Amino acid sequence: MITPRQSPTRPTRILLPVQPWFIAITLALAFLLNLLPWGRWVAVPDFVALVLVFWNIHHPRRVGIGVAFLLGIAMDVHEAAVLGQHALAYALLSYGAISLHRRVLWFTVGTQALHMLPLFLVAQLVSLLVRMAVGDPFPGVLYFLESLSQALLWPIATALLLAPQRRAIDKDETRPI
Repeated sequence: MITPRQSPTRPTRILLPVQPWFIAITLALAFLLNLLPWGRWVAVPDFVALVLVFWNIHHPRRVGIGVAFLLGIAMDVHEAAVLGQHALAYALLSYGAISLHRRVLWFTVGTQALHMLPLFLVAQLVSLLVRMAVGDPFPGVLYFLESLSQALLWPIATALLLAPQRRAIDKDETRPI
């Protein structure tokens, strides 16, 4: 009998524990990617939000709402935005990801991306509402392409960020895991 957690088409993997320094490096690299001068490109994803949600889903006890808030303050300072705009959006995004983390991990990576899309849209909408509350005009519907690009990058981010945990400690050709 196959339990709901097992799939008849793909094997289950036992992952190695993630190193705390790896989480810190990935969050720092995501922050540095956000610092790049992308200009006014429409569909550039928020890499900090993407990596933050990934770690919230996979390791909610290591990366929580406090980390999200601090990264949001750093993004506010970088973008010279209203102080707390990104912090509020990232904190709400992390809360949503942490509250859904057990359910989301049951699905395939493509279905996980569909679950992440509403979270990314809500976080972007909160950030937009804060900006509009202080007098910024509505940037248009194309503004929300950022969330779509983040959801499309979810499978790539999952493959990249889980890669160090998938390696075998000692290689054995007869072991299926």
